[in-house]
Amino acid sequence: MVTLSPVAGTDVLDGVPRGLWIGGESIPADGNATFEVLDPATERSVASVANASADDARRAVDVAVAAAADWAATSPRERSEILRRAFELLIARGEQVAALMTLELGRALPDSMAEVKYGAEFLRWFAEEAVRITGRYGLGPAGTGHIVVDHAPVGPCLAITPWNFPLAMGTRKIGPALAAGNVMVVKPARETPLTMLALAAVFADAGLPAGVLTVLPTTDARGVVSAVLDDDRIRKVSFTGSTTVGKALMAQAAERVQRSSMELGGNAPFIVFDDADVDAAADGAFAAKMRNGGEACTAANRFLVQADVVEEFTDKLTARMSALSLGAGYEEGVTLGPLVSAAQRDSVSAMVEAAKAQGARVRLGGSAPDGPGFFYPATVLDQVDAYAPITRDEIFGPVAVISSFDTESEAIEAANSTEYGLAAYFYSRDVERCRRVSTALDSGMVGVNRGVISDVAAPFGGVKHSGIGREGGTEGIAEYLTTKYIAHT
Repeated sequence: MVTLSPVAGTDVLDGVPRGLWIGGESIPADGNATFEVLDPATERSVASVANASADDARRAVDVAVAAAADWAATSPRERSEILRRAFELLIARGEQVAALMTLELGRALPDSMAEVKYGAEFLRWFAEEAVRITGRYGLGPAGTGHIVVDHAPVGPCLAITPWNFPLAMGTRKIGPALAAGNVMVVKPARETPLTMLALAAVFADAGLPAGVLTVLPTTDARGVVSAVLDDDRIRKVSFTGSTTVGKALMAQAAERVQRSSMELGGNAPFIVFDDADVDAAADGAFAAKMRNGGEACTAANRFLVQADVVEEFTDKLTARMSALSLGAGYEEGVTLGPLVSAAQRDSVSAMVEAAKAQGARVRLGGSAPDGPGFFYPATVLDQVDAYAPITRDEIFGPVAVISSFDTESEAIEAANSTEYGLAAYFYSRDVERCRRVSTALDSGMVGVNRGVISDVAAPFGGVKHSGIGREGGTEGIAEYLTTKYIAHT
């Protein structure tokens, strides 16, 4: 079992690179620049990590591009075998990687173990997809020639990953990119660079050729990303994060007509109809709200509950959330860790305080404890207007906001009254209603009588301001391929 120090985390950090990962090795940044990674539970530094500059990024692109042709020419089977070995190594190192995530992200260790399993599955899935990239061949309608449709790697890629799922959001992008024959440069979140560096070491040990995967931790996200995207040799960018940043990246990518995949903000409604199994709905609501401590783009952001069952549902969800144990994520028995940063804690606190001032009733929690650490307790607010300010933006924390409604059409109207459209959930035992509401919800993903919808074999993505493109599933690898038509006699 991995031993985790709440101050230094030395055992967990054994073998984890601290430099820039360029050309298959860990190297110092320009001028030996570094930055500190903090433990959100103690606010203390756990490691110094190399801090990439724009010049480092430009050099890294040169190395990646130099490896691109050979990797594209590598057989699908060999790419598949490397991804499969990376999957097996990641599972073997799962306890260490989970502890590392908890150390830099803060969340409870069981949640980190769940992410290791989820994140590793993308490597196994795309190892299998690597050998299933197919085209087509046939006689043209006029009978004068044949049509060949083939697929090729899109070209060198940039991935920008978020802090909330530092492993899985990496494997979900790296897996299909490598399976399709592309090299990839990754810019991880400044809060959680260690997990991505540990993943780079996994790939190296799995036999990935030097230069195929690059990792650039940095505090200068804008400078590093711009340096990479300003290079015409980069042909695709994949980003998970805020809609504001995503729009800016799409505008920059448009200058060089680079392909873009954007998984952006969410504001997921969770609807409970009066014909639902309320116990099951409360279980599903707890899962949808509290995955990763609420710091998830698919987290249920607002609960719309039909008036006849709103009190019963609120009581049951409150009971489930009150059973959570708040503390440092690596401490035994803790089921709810701190938020990732002071800024995130303060944002959640401000939203709750504003809702309370506007008449929300606090059923549980509702205020941050004294420090140290970026803690916020499990919180339930009810008697909230369905269109109140707290329902308009992502909370990204352990706060459940409950509103009531009277009719199905009223619930759908409230659910769709947002610029976002990533995930939505609802509970009902009426088969016709399930069909009708699934169709009516303006969302890229819908959970029907289930609170967890992420699946490596399913396409993940949203509509409206929640992004473009899909990750995972058979659709995920298509994002990293170009289509080539060949006409011959």
